[in-house]
Amino acid sequence: MREGSLQAPVRHPLNWEEPDFLDEKKLDEEMRRVFDICHGCRRCFNLCDSFPRLFDLVDNSPTEEMDGVKSEDFGQVVDACTLCDMCFMTKCPYVPPHEFNLDFPHLMLRYRAAEAAKGKTHFVARQLAEMDRNGTVAAVVAPVANWGSDVKNKTTRKLAESVAGIDARAELPKFNTRTFVMQDRGDPGFANEAAPAFGKRKALLFATCFVNYNRPITGMAARKLLNHLGVEAIVEYPGCCGMPFLEQANLERVAAQAEKVSAALVPYIDKGYDIITLTASCGLMFKFEWPLIVPKNENVARLAKATFDIDEYVVDIAKKDGLPAGAKPVDGGVSVHLACHARAQNMGPKAAEMLRLLPETKVDVIERCSGHGGTFGVLQPTHDLAVKVGRPAARTAAGQGHAHVVSDCPLAAKHLKQIMRAQDESKVVSDTAHPIELMAKAYGLVE
Repeated sequence: MREGSLQAPVRHPLNWEEPDFLDEKKLDEEMRRVFDICHGCRRCFNLCDSFPRLFDLVDNSPTEEMDGVKSEDFGQVVDACTLCDMCFMTKCPYVPPHEFNLDFPHLMLRYRAAEAAKGKTHFVARQLAEMDRNGTVAAVVAPVANWGSDVKNKTTRKLAESVAGIDARAELPKFNTRTFVMQDRGDPGFANEAAPAFGKRKALLFATCFVNYNRPITGMAARKLLNHLGVEAIVEYPGCCGMPFLEQANLERVAAQAEKVSAALVPYIDKGYDIITLTASCGLMFKFEWPLIVPKNENVARLAKATFDIDEYVVDIAKKDGLPAGAKPVDGGVSVHLACHARAQNMGPKAAEMLRLLPETKVDVIERCSGHGGTFGVLQPTHDLAVKVGRPAARTAAGQGHAHVVSDCPLAAKHLKQIMRAQDESKVVSDTAHPIELMAKAYGLVE
């Protein structure tokens, strides 16, 4: 093994069902081992706040080494981690197969799991993770729910902050009375027979909880675009991928969702369908996290191999089959934020690559964390930190001066736009959130 992990990284299964996983003494020993290596390296100082917090703990300790850091202070480091995986994917020279065998994000996950086993969890965060329950209920009363969650509604938001700890300044996703699945059923589409890819592909769009309940326009844009590209496309949603549960280290729930959803989708693979995810987090779960959490599940293994990110899939169609003519330029240019969970899929900047297929369209890339991190950007204890982490990316987007700011993670796009508006109230960018929406608009498929 050479310095710098020049060999391809390997990620080991997460042995969360073994007794040692939650053993406090062994966990503390592993935290100290890994933190000591990180302290001696410090390459990740600019990724997120976990590493500056760790290094400050070491530097301010009596010995200025890990032996001077108290174990009870480790939580400060863990609290700042959003499980973005960027330290593992882009920075750390000591990931497997290096003998040091570092996996910092999964160590943070293990610590959270140990805390959860002791009952030390955030009640509101646990409730926010129940995406299917929340989305189903909120869809019935969407106008009222959206009114109450609007940041301009100072009364209800201050109440939510004092009672539930949801920061009153954080913009929350809106809900739709008609979910993506409902809209798809009510507006069926057919593959474009004149497209070069016609008859060559079939795709199942996994609706994802966010697109299904909060932003159906992303789903409809994707389905209509695939139809226009000649692809037979259907929509299914067996349930959430479990990423919100992963953030809370509820690994048992993640495993249950993996088994349930994969069992529902594998029959479509047998029928020749590719599985397409509409947000970066779900793609990461299907391709990488699920196989590490339930490594013996054959359905999960098959699903991982059959899954494409939506931008990745469109680029693949363009390369292998070709795109139909008629796409128009995107006026005003585009800033493409490469979401951490898209980068962690190790597929390259597919969102930017896809939009550069459009004629006369200026596309610039932002490779900095948005800081959102699911509930991380919403809850009061971490909202300010989410803004701090996302501010450099927002400044970059503002400096690029484009009319559109999009991300493979629509929540990241929303978060960046909120920071941009806070920095400059005159700054106006479009409501478009996902790159696939712009692609569909370029073909005149959605307004």
